[in-house]
Amino acid sequence: MRALLAGGLVLGVGAAVVLAAWNDSEFATGTFTAGTFNLQGSTDGASYADHSASPGATLPFTLNPSNLAPGDTVYAPFAVRLAANTTTGSTVTVNTATATGSVANLSFELVEPTSFGCSSSTTGTQLVPAGTALNGALSGVTFTLNAGSPSSDPGGPVFLCFKVTAAAGLVQGQSGTATWQFAAASTS
Repeated sequence: MRALLAGGLVLGVGAAVVLAAWNDSEFATGTFTAGTFNLQGSTDGASYADHSASPGATLPFTLNPSNLAPGDTVYAPFAVRLAANTTTGSTVTVNTATATGSVANLSFELVEPTSFGCSSSTTGTQLVPAGTALNGALSGVTFTLNAGSPSSDPGGPVFLCFKVTAAAGLVQGQSGTATWQFAAASTS
């Protein structure tokens, strides 16, 4: 009886081993990490930083914008790029300026030159035509930015030139501020 039980036990263990040999599993794992995205601006074409909406980067106008007279035009360069470690390109939309105070009888032009700088002789792709009211509604004013390659490098900059002109109706002592938003949306 003991021999019969022992034989059954060995047979049962052998059957379990045979069954285990026919079972198998496979596993797959995916890791998902979001990319990064950061737009920066520069008023000197060399040092880039993040600028909040208030007060924004102060544009370095070439003439004193605090002493305008009718017919005067002042010029200011600006540049934007995607920061290092940004993993996707973007489309940048230039939004209508937010104005405080009085900006009546002031108009502007926005040009995209091929190098940093801004003066009366600066030419390039015209993004906003001359004569646009300083806080005039803008629609469809866009340009593209590429991420750095490799992504640990910043992307190449897009240079901009603001040309602001005072019209004949400018009132003495008039004072106002305009803040332009450059809204970047990833393209991927």
